[in-house]
Amino acid sequence: MQDAVAPEGQDDLESMLKGLHRRAAAGTPAADQRCGLIAIVGKPNVGKSTLLNALVGQKISITSRKAQTTRHRITGIHTLGKTQFVFVDTPGFQTRHNNALNRSLNKTVLGAVGDVDLILFVVEAGMFNQADAKVLELLSKEVPTLLVANKLDQVTRRSDIAPWLQQMQQRHAFAEFVPMSAKNAKDIERLLGICERFLPEQAWWYAQDELTDRSEKFLASETVREKLFRLTGDELPYTSTVVIDKFEEEPGRGKQKRLLRIAATIVVERDTHKAMVIGDKGERIKRIGTETRVELERALDAKVFIELWVKVRSGWADDEARVRSFGYQ
Repeated sequence: MQDAVAPEGQDDLESMLKGLHRRAAAGTPAADQRCGLIAIVGKPNVGKSTLLNALVGQKISITSRKAQTTRHRITGIHTLGKTQFVFVDTPGFQTRHNNALNRSLNKTVLGAVGDVDLILFVVEAGMFNQADAKVLELLSKEVPTLLVANKLDQVTRRSDIAPWLQQMQQRHAFAEFVPMSAKNAKDIERLLGICERFLPEQAWWYAQDELTDRSEKFLASETVREKLFRLTGDELPYTSTVVIDKFEEEPGRGKQKRLLRIAATIVVERDTHKAMVIGDKGERIKRIGTETRVELERALDAKVFIELWVKVRSGWADDEARVRSFGYQ
């Protein structure tokens, strides 16, 4: 939220939040270190991956407008002062399609919320529908849950948020209510401060400079998939995926400390989808490769050579064995 101008209904919203907050904002007891696991859950396309990237301070989870962009449990680590936050970004819980892929993704969500110290239940500020309700049903009443009302910057009438929060209070015993925008640095700082109070006093699990537990090979696969979805828009079905065939590291030359040689296969379900990915005279797949290379070189501090191929595997998303072979548990 911006500080310069108080939007309509801002005073009502702030007083409402004071009444709803269940925990005092007093400082936590002195301790050497705090560390805990925080699950980020919600329906598809509510901004979970964008929120994770903002909380970590660096892009580690891909984003796009296409639903189900996130398909794996992705851990993001942020160490601040004496506290280490270990965030888990989960796929959006899917209720529309009951194929093998979506059953695998929903299993990932269920696994993530079962053994954590805190849950961030992400919804769009002022909105709540059946898809949100399905996710809320999964949450244990034994684990503290923050209602993260994201995309507050898109709400035109802030005065509508206070009564909406009262309605949300009836749906679940939320520990805190956090209206915010993942794009606002002050909101992210405030959310980190709230999360810190729920984390136990214990030794850190990761080194101070670690940002994720995912491998560079995984990051390469996800980056190709992000560029694929961004450059094909709604034309390409969400079931398309990416498999890394080769990921080799060599000593670099000159300023580059290392060189990475990557070969990846984009898997689609139909010949028409293959043609769509390749594009006119190969222009689209060339652009996917170029944008992937540029982003990976920046993220991994290496010179990158990447080759992309496209294969058709009809019906793979409803084949349990093939779903597992493509890395989905």
